[in-house]
Amino acid sequence: MANQQLALDAVFHALADPTRRAVVQRLGRGDATVSELADPFDMALPSFMKHITVLERSRLIVSRKSGRVRTCSLDRENFGAAERWFDEQRALWHSRYTNLDGLLAKLSGADDAG
Repeated sequence: MANQQLALDAVFHALADPTRRAVVQRLGRGDATVSELADPFDMALPSFMKHITVLERSRLIVSRKSGRVRTCSLDRENFGAAERWFDEQRALWHSRYTNLDGLLAKLSGADDAG
């Protein structure tokens, strides 16, 4: 469980940055080289590589090097941890709202009887 929490923390940390979210969104359309990914951003390549490193450490992307070219792709498996967390939160809050609706209906009925 602790490892799952650490993985989830890494995913949310990685996705907290707009540059990294844009990289993930771009990779959703297919693999891309680091140069292609860096092109839209006004930053030096070493600075951009720090974003790639964070995404790799969170296991949201993988990269492979062929000669001097590094190509990145999504590692979709780790997105499942975040998706499961959101599903759990959605179910929890749905249950709470259902309970609140029931309580409000009960209280409303009690007021009508009095």
